[in-house]
Amino acid sequence: MKIWSVLRNASTGWVMLLRGQEEWRSRFTRSAPGLATALAVFIFVAFLAVVIVAIGTDIPGLFAILASIFALSLPLVSMVLVLAGTRMALGVAGPAYDVLVPGTYALMVFVIVEGVLASLIGGPIVMVSWLVLAYLLYRLARAATGWHAGLSAGFAVLTVLLLVAMRQALYMLSSIAGSPT
Repeated sequence: MKIWSVLRNASTGWVMLLRGQEEWRSRFTRSAPGLATALAVFIFVAFLAVVIVAIGTDIPGLFAILASIFALSLPLVSMVLVLAGTRMALGVAGPAYDVLVPGTYALMVFVIVEGVLASLIGGPIVMVSWLVLAYLLYRLARAATGWHAGLSAGFAVLTVLLLVAMRQALYMLSSIAGSPT
């Protein structure tokens, strides 16, 4: 099955990236079709997460499912926005697919792990998952773009901060919209 080989290559590529091996790039399809595949797998995993959570409760409607998938996609949105902003601020046209494709797979695992930690252990331990995500994004930025350590750290920290800010804003908006006037 192709999806299993894609996931196996992505996990092997991430292990190689974290070990500092240059061959990590060969494990990812760093192109538009590779990004489309990564996004499809990400959306499928987000959908499965919504379904698994809904098993214990009432079956959500289509809007609730789409809203939940959007909320689970916020890490991906934050990474894309920070990457675009960083590239625009630096004036570079570096390899975006080198960051986006492996980053999408890392964020997919982050969404799953963070959700499990939040539901099983509680909120404060979720901060550990944010720190791990920041480290993964830092290593990815260093390996994929050749940015120096400060710029790579800034990319990672800004991505996580934007993720937290977007989630907080979404939470505030949803609580305002759901409250009776």
